[in-house]
Amino acid sequence: VQLQASGGGLVQAGGSLRLSCVASGRTSINLAMAWFRQAPGKEREFVAAFSRSGGYTYYGNSVKGRFTISRDSAKNTVYLQMESLEPEDTANYYCAASSTIKLSRTRTEEGYAYWGQGTQVTVSS
Repeated sequence: VQLQASGGGLVQAGGSLRLSCVASGRTSINLAMAWFRQAPGKEREFVAAFSRSGGYTYYGNSVKGRFTISRDSAKNTVYLQMESLEPEDTANYYCAASSTIKLSRTRTEEGYAYWGQGTQVTVSS
């Protein structure tokens, strides 16, 4: 499975962005898909995820209520709609996927075998 993330950019605080992650390769299998982010000097942080079945969504505490994860299965694409962006949201955003992850590990980066290259989001104050 290959993942291609896009949609990052520079936005003012309070603005919005939508990130996209397109999956290619073995997309006929059920994939859990997630977004993580990493700011300079900080550890990678869980942002949002879909379970393998697509029936569950998960959000990190810092983005709950502001970010929304969605998917278009026909396009093998997962989106991250980000609203009310804050300077603290500045980071490189990565999409990740797994065909085997358990629900209990959805928020952990170790559970994901496939990673995209990242897209930079910068929020100015």
